[in-house]
Amino acid sequence: MAKAIMIQGTMSNAGKSLLAAGLCRIFKQDGYRVAPFKSQNMALNSFITREGLEMGRAQVMQAEAAGIEPSVLMNPILLKPTNDTGSQVIVNGEVLSTMSARDYFKYKKQLVPDIMKAYHALEEQADIIVIEGAGSPAEINLKNDDIVNMGMAKMAKAPVLLVGDIDRGGVFAQLAGTMMLLEEEEKKIVKGLIINKFRGDKTILDPGIEMLENICDRPVVGVAPYMDIDVEDEDSLSERMSSHKEVAQIDIAVIRLPRISNFTDFNIFESIPGVSVRYVSRAAQLGHPDLILLPGTKNTMHDLTWMRQSGVEASVLKAHAAGCPVFGICGGYQMLGEFLDDPNCVEEGGSMRGMGLLPMRTVFTEEKTRTRVNGTFGTVTGILAGLSNVDFTGYEIHMGQSISAVGTEPLTVIHDTNVAQSEIKTEGAMGENVYGSYVHGIFDSMDVVNAVVRALAERKGIDPKGLAQVDYAAYKETQYDKMADILRQHLDMDAIYRILENGLQ
Repeated sequence: MAKAIMIQGTMSNAGKSLLAAGLCRIFKQDGYRVAPFKSQNMALNSFITREGLEMGRAQVMQAEAAGIEPSVLMNPILLKPTNDTGSQVIVNGEVLSTMSARDYFKYKKQLVPDIMKAYHALEEQADIIVIEGAGSPAEINLKNDDIVNMGMAKMAKAPVLLVGDIDRGGVFAQLAGTMMLLEEEEKKIVKGLIINKFRGDKTILDPGIEMLENICDRPVVGVAPYMDIDVEDEDSLSERMSSHKEVAQIDIAVIRLPRISNFTDFNIFESIPGVSVRYVSRAAQLGHPDLILLPGTKNTMHDLTWMRQSGVEASVLKAHAAGCPVFGICGGYQMLGEFLDDPNCVEEGGSMRGMGLLPMRTVFTEEKTRTRVNGTFGTVTGILAGLSNVDFTGYEIHMGQSISAVGTEPLTVIHDTNVAQSEIKTEGAMGENVYGSYVHGIFDSMDVVNAVVRALAERKGIDPKGLAQVDYAAYKETQYDKMADILRQHLDMDAIYRILENGLQ
């Protein structure tokens, strides 16, 4: 039986995902087989496994930190919000249905067998399982049917480390208040407290820590600093999307759609010296970028309507007319076409005009495409011609199919073992400095990103040699190691190992 330890937070975005990833890395470095687990994840950033199953990217990041292949066992339930009151419910990597929040809360207890089947399967593969909670365990209106915080801790018999975010203020009230709202049985499960995202002189904090330990009758097992590391974020609360960055030599603008998904597609550009990635949510913010990226979205029609009403679409079209290339991924690719049709009300229903930058029509269907792909760019024209014949890997997750007009040049060729060798499966489309593809992760290859950055640099008369020299896979490994080093310095790992060993004793 694997040992388990669980990270719960006083609120969303308290840093649970990164702390769980950091512990995964530390345990791996210490010679243990370790796996992450989150019974229920609500996020629009998702990933397709080798088996074609869908899971949250936070657990993919944690699996990378643990040095293992991502598996849907690590995230048996994924909720992808479709609007403010409903979500697509994905169980064991496949779509179950779309439910309102009220209907899902009534139903979710029926998913406990799926959760525990996945958890027990992981137990056979790991020495240690690092479980991540969601939101706060003190949501007293939801506790009776909890399957992701204290409910999960009880099912897994996992001791809990409770994390508070000092960066947003009130960390002592967060931790003490959360403990106060827990039932006596739940309080016993909490074995330690962590203060996260601290900046400054810890000695100033020490008197408060002593009082907190007395109030909660629990040890503070660490004060983790605000970590300047570059790993994938949990969801759109990500600070990378709201931070105001200086424009670098190469300026890439990502349109921050209201229901943006898989913005991790663009993280690789941020690792390159001399390249800046800005997330733009207002027309006035767009400026004069060297490349505009339209990301994926859980609701293409809704977000295109937002672009139209906010003036962002007009700004993108104006920038393109002035010579700026535009690249759309998944939902962003669908927007680039001439028409969007939704006869089955998969999204908004009805039809609407697209941006008109590619001669194609998208029809939304109820069947979801989920597949890993290997491909090669075709003969690419325009500013990004350097992508021609470059290989890539990635995955598709989308509802709907896009049909290009006769004569439209496809962007890629997909190498699919299910297609006869005599056939060529093409994907995506391109026009006059407009490029679109359904493939998430298409930029994760350094050959691809090097070709893009080189083309943008040469267009500006910049020497590209110093811009794209990062091995992204190796870069991510250094970030995980850096995170582990920082946490070893600031967490009492001896105490955490004792908590892990003793369990709920």
